[in-house]
Amino acid sequence: MGDSRGQASVELVAALPALLLAALVSLQLLAAGYAMTLADGAAEAGALALASGGSAAQGARDALPGWARDDVEVTVKGGAVSVRVRPPSPFAALAARLGVTSTASVRAPR
Repeated sequence: MGDSRGQASVELVAALPALLLAALVSLQLLAAGYAMTLADGAAEAGALALASGGSAAQGARDALPGWARDDVEVTVKGGAVSVRVRPPSPFAALAARLGVTSTASVRAPR
């Protein structure tokens, strides 16, 4: 048998890019899930603001943390408030593709 000193170091260096990629994908999926939770809450807050006679867009934006307010689109159609949030990502194109949308509605008063 040959000398196997340093083999573990070589294997670690070879596997490191795959480990880093797996970590990046996992963190990006977690960020997308968190963005969905934020979008749900913001859409509900916007619908509540609309029901109370306020601005749905402002209500939805106020329900988001500071970093998410820059990456949000709020749409109001009738009694429906839709909020689209792009998750944080080191890659802008990936964040745009992983953007999530949530909609909440209010009924018109009788």
